[in-house]
Amino acid sequence: MIRFGPAGIPLSCKGRTLRDGIADVHHLGLTAMEVQFIKVNPLTRLALDEEVGKVPNDLLQQLVVGVSSGDHGGEPPVAAAFTAPLKRRDSLTTLTWSLAKDHADLDLTKQLGRALDVDLTLHAPYYVDFFGSADAREQSTRQIQWSGVLAQGLGARLAVTHLGFYGGGPRADTVQELTEIVTDLSAWLKTFTKGAVRLAIEPSGHPDVFGSREEVLELVRHVKGTVPVLNVPHLAARERTTFETPEALAPVIKEFVAATDGPLYGHFSGVELYGPGEFRLTPIKRGQVRFDPLAELLAERDYDVTVISSSPLLEHDAMYMKLLYERALTKRWTKLHAPPPPKAPPPKVKVALAAPSLRPSHGKAPPPRKPAPLPAAKAAARRPPGTRPHPKPPEVRKHARPPRR
Repeated sequence: MIRFGPAGIPLSCKGRTLRDGIADVHHLGLTAMEVQFIKVNPLTRLALDEEVGKVPNDLLQQLVVGVSSGDHGGEPPVAAAFTAPLKRRDSLTTLTWSLAKDHADLDLTKQLGRALDVDLTLHAPYYVDFFGSADAREQSTRQIQWSGVLAQGLGARLAVTHLGFYGGGPRADTVQELTEIVTDLSAWLKTFTKGAVRLAIEPSGHPDVFGSREEVLELVRHVKGTVPVLNVPHLAARERTTFETPEALAPVIKEFVAATDGPLYGHFSGVELYGPGEFRLTPIKRGQVRFDPLAELLAERDYDVTVISSSPLLEHDAMYMKLLYERALTKRWTKLHAPPPPKAPPPKVKVALAAPSLRPSHGKAPPPRKPAPLPAAKAAARRPPGTRPHPKPPEVRKHARPPRR
């Protein structure tokens, strides 16, 4: 099954709530949507007196993403704490997020997405720094964990994230350290969501950021519970190629399908390239990478794929990609079910007529045949030489023109 959708609420959506966006995605004929968890506004506080004894998931107007003992709030979220009654001196971490107010709001959104058959995923904040200060590393870890909490509440199957800049040491040491960080995050996500949400690693189009094709594929092979994100524009910028033909893109898709345990997940948009990497994302028609080769490959093979439009024209380019895919699918169907060509008629055989025999069977040559004379020639032949034909009768001559005087 092929799904297409935008990365965020459609631009044409009149309402700006998450449920309005899901409804608009459905009305546009799309079947996927990536929720953008971009702006993070956390607040860590002690539980109020009126909140003691209540379950964190049942608090109204409070989007709780962390519960811990004490006032520091630095412990990773634990699933059991969200369904246990609050105690005094418990610390709550809440988010101010415009797309949901509390966990009841998340549950309504999940039910709407499933009712309309819109596959939901969630993208973690884009700014991640595991090699800066200790605070930056802890904050990056918490943001990805909070993304997992929200993804579970929304019924999303993936939490998509980048892994940030390389460290200052050798590249191999940086990759090894990031592998250990992702291993811990994937293990926590599997425990917290009971395997319902998986961590998706996205490649990067900038050479200073972790995320080449080889690095992403090697990482997901070593860390269980992670999947790669097929972001063709980022790969094109990173590898300095535009994948102009299906033959050039086919090996890349084959590698990502082999490394993915389940449906393939991808991003697509236009992209402008500059010297070492990508300059910016653009609408597909203005970019240097075309969607047509990918559409042909998806139409020729039975893939389970979700393609998210990350271009500035969110739902417009999602519908455009769907249109190109349907054209490729129609072309393939026509080719497979084309009627057989009409059979060529057998060549006409010219029958050579036998030459007439010069001697008849009775041994005598036939007399020469004279052509039959015309009637006028017959009459002229009967008249004596020097005579004229008979004049016309009087009844015919009286209608003739009178002679001139």
